[in-house]
Amino acid sequence: MKYGKIHPWDLSPKDAIAVQETLRREVVLSFEDRPVARIAGIDVGFDGESVFAAVAVLGFPGLDLEEYAISMLPATFPYVPGLLSFREVPVVLDSLETLEKLPDLLLCDGQGIAHPRRLGIASHLGLLTGIPSIGVAKTRLVGTHSPVPDARGAWVPLMDRGEVIGAVLRTRCGVKPIYVSPGHKMDLEHAISFTMAATTRYRLPETTRWAHRLASRKLKSS
Repeated sequence: MKYGKIHPWDLSPKDAIAVQETLRREVVLSFEDRPVARIAGIDVGFDGESVFAAVAVLGFPGLDLEEYAISMLPATFPYVPGLLSFREVPVVLDSLETLEKLPDLLLCDGQGIAHPRRLGIASHLGLLTGIPSIGVAKTRLVGTHSPVPDARGAWVPLMDRGEVIGAVLRTRCGVKPIYVSPGHKMDLEHAISFTMAATTRYRLPETTRWAHRLASRKLKSS
């Protein structure tokens, strides 16, 4: 797979912020109505000085595991909130390169445009791969919202500086909502729809659950 818009990874935090400010202008917040048969969950973890990524590819809409890949690389960028994609994306790209067939959609355990500079890992990864992407986060990074009704599929807008940057989505009654935002080549309506379609009886979508399970296995065996 050939990636577009590649930039250096050995950057200072200041230069990384400049890259985000440039790339954010290229994010596309619309979804072309194309067939989606394979969706991938992405989870990234850390083991000492190394960073590893698990990519779980599920058939859609059946949600059966079809393929997976796990990669590990040395951590080359410091832990800086708001710049985690510079630490995580290289190893995710490495995992994607080992797949026999690329997915049609990426669901990242992290943010899309629900980010101070509108370029979380889902947006960053979507831009580099050209694959439509969604940020599905367990916690909020930025923004405010009203209470979410306690009904499956209920959501309220996540707002920041007068802009809708995502949705606070209730995937299961009686549990905390999740934070969904478009990454790249994605709009909010489709981001919510795909996330709900990938979610069964648990809080998190099956894509995230599979990727986390694979990442946990890798961590235990390291």
